Amino acid sequence: MSEVTLPALGESVTEGTVTRWLKNVGDTVAVDEPLVEVSTDKVDTEIPSPFAGTLQQIMVQEDETVAVGAVLAVIGEGAAPAAAAAEPAAPVAAAPIAEAPAAPVAPAPVVPAPVVPAPVAEAPVAAPAAPAPVAEAPVAPAAPAPVAAAPVAAAAPVAVPNNDSSYVTPIVRKLAAEKGIDLASVKGTGVGGRIRKEDLAATQGSSQASYSPEPASPLRGTVVPMSRLRKVLAERAVASMQQSAQLTSVVEVDVTKVANLRTRIQAEFTQKAGTKLSFMPFFTLAAAEALAANPVINSTVEDTNIVYHGQDNLSFAVETERGLLTPVIKNASSLTIAQLAQSIADMAERTRNNQLTPDELSGGTFTLTNTGSRGALFDTPVVFLPQSAILGTGIVTKRAAVVKDQDGNDAIAIRSMVYLALSYDHRIIDGADASRYLMAVKARLEDGQFESVLGI
Repeated sequence: MSEVTLPALGESVTEGTVTRWLKNVGDTVAVDEPLVEVSTDKVDTEIPSPFAGTLQQIMVQEDETVAVGAVLAVIGEGAAPAAAAAEPAAPVAAAPIAEAPAAPVAPAPVVPAPVVPAPVAEAPVAAPAAPAPVAEAPVAPAAPAPVAAAPVAAAAPVAVPNNDSSYVTPIVRKLAAEKGIDLASVKGTGVGGRIRKEDLAATQGSSQASYSPEPASPLRGTVVPMSRLRKVLAERAVASMQQSAQLTSVVEVDVTKVANLRTRIQAEFTQKAGTKLSFMPFFTLAAAEALAANPVINSTVEDTNIVYHGQDNLSFAVETERGLLTPVIKNASSLTIAQLAQSIADMAERTRNNQLTPDELSGGTFTLTNTGSRGALFDTPVVFLPQSAILGTGIVTKRAAVVKDQDGNDAIAIRSMVYLALSYDHRIIDGADASRYLMAVKARLEDGQFESVLGI
């Protein structure tokens, strides 16, 4: 027997709450196969099984909170105690096989595997007690052995490894059920062909060729308790608004040169970097670079002191089924566009699939949130303490704008435009500081010279 304990999920994490068991007592479990979902004050995550075998006992029930190191379950060989009552069914099925030799021609077909099922089907008809002594024959014990071994060998592949494309995370499975989507009809675009939440949205969108109102959510008219993560987010949001003086400044940026660069290199970039090129890596790099000359935007208040960070560790907001999470890209200004694109895609995917560690969600000094991902022009994002600022990027959209023509005269042209909104803690950041930072980001993006840092 081997005990599965709650692992250390980060330096500052001391306990966790079991939110859902992914296996039942008696189920076969493979090494690294997701076993249980656990929620902490930083992240919801899946705990993989460190052992292979049968789940013998569940020690911690759903919604129970235990300390790091507590025993969650027991895994061992053989049948679980809870499933023991069902075990006699196997010998009952095997017993009639011994009666097969009673037929005159039975000994000959015993050796070929295909003929074995035929005697099994006839066994219920043969009810006389006379064949009982035949069971003593040495042939009878040999026949059941291969039959019993077959199911054991076949049972091993049932456990699906965590990196198999056929594995579907509980979140994706739940969302598919809510939307009435058959997972077998969805083509996954994740690592190894794994189905992601975005694939469900694409499938649903393609099935609605013409406009039709969205169906009512099953949550309509219901009452559900807040998840642990939602409670933490709520408490932090209220605390940030109460303990800091927040203000938002907005600028409009012409990103036409960046848009043209993306169009020109998209195919090559996707092939070499292994991910599509969005606007987000450009926004991230420009935001990170501007922090060096504007350190107060990248600072923290500690009592009556201002701590100016020496690194630009950018948190970026990721929407999940459980709430908003912010994985951190360390030293973002030192990375290339390709490295940023890869980091954003990888961390966003693992965040949605509960595969991030709490340490990957901590240490951020500044936050970037793509409020335009759902079509918003801009919003006024909330600064989460201890950080002092957060930059929101709106949707990039084409519209008429005033530009200078070749002769220096004003002209109207179609340009790719975006709004950048910086929310900041007015206790230490003044409007002039915010404006200087925003203008630095604006200048970097409108200049559009990113070829030397593409990294491909």
